[in-house]
Amino acid sequence: MTLSQSLLRSRAAERVRAAHPALAAKFDLEDADGLLAAQSEIASLAESSDTQAVVVLRRFSLAAWVRATCGFAAGVSPDRAVRWRQAFTRTVFLAGNPDQLRERFAFDHISEDGSAAWRGPEPASASAALRRLLKRFDSERALPIGPAVRIPLAGPDHGSHARHPVRRDLYVATSGMALSAYLVHVNHLLVEAVMDGLIAPGDELTVRELPSLVGASVPFASLRIGVDACRPDRLRAYAALTEEITRV
Repeated sequence: MTLSQSLLRSRAAERVRAAHPALAAKFDLEDADGLLAAQSEIASLAESSDTQAVVVLRRFSLAAWVRATCGFAAGVSPDRAVRWRQAFTRTVFLAGNPDQLRERFAFDHISEDGSAAWRGPEPASASAALRRLLKRFDSERALPIGPAVRIPLAGPDHGSHARHPVRRDLYVATSGMALSAYLVHVNHLLVEAVMDGLIAPGDELTVRELPSLVGASVPFASLRIGVDACRPDRLRAYAALTEEITRV
């Protein structure tokens, strides 16, 4: 798949239409300037939205965080998922120790190693006390490219929508990306992939970090696209989820 600006605009427009059809109708999303204007309004809407998820993060452990992010998203009820998607899956990351907060605050999901805890998505007022207590997780630590990490997701799911487990690769473009940005971009991709049924309990993800996704030749089922921080007039693919993979 060639990640041209045309393709990135098309995929970014699809996300806007899926989340907020009324907003999409206001702009010419096939035009670069129209899409950038929509992206700007999206950022403003997400910032002022009354629906958000909150993550309390003690430390970043890639496998545990990815597994728990998918587990949390899988447990979000359909009506909450609709409202959260309209808020463009806004998620606030806070620095703190979930173990020290359990007696005061209720969490909807906690990672297996206790390094992170989730609540919501819910009205911002519901987490106001927690957000006043803790600072934003705002690590500007640069991310070195790590080895591929295979992550089996918890499962299987015996619900009405259960399906056979699949394997996918999760690509992340780490060049110039701090940990705080990594969390934001990959979080959006994962939770929306869960909502779309691309990721489900019992699946297996392999995280592969690269400097850039430009030139990647594998077929992608989902892309996380944003404005290129180095070239604000262009889009960049920050993360991507492949189509199903068959390995022998």
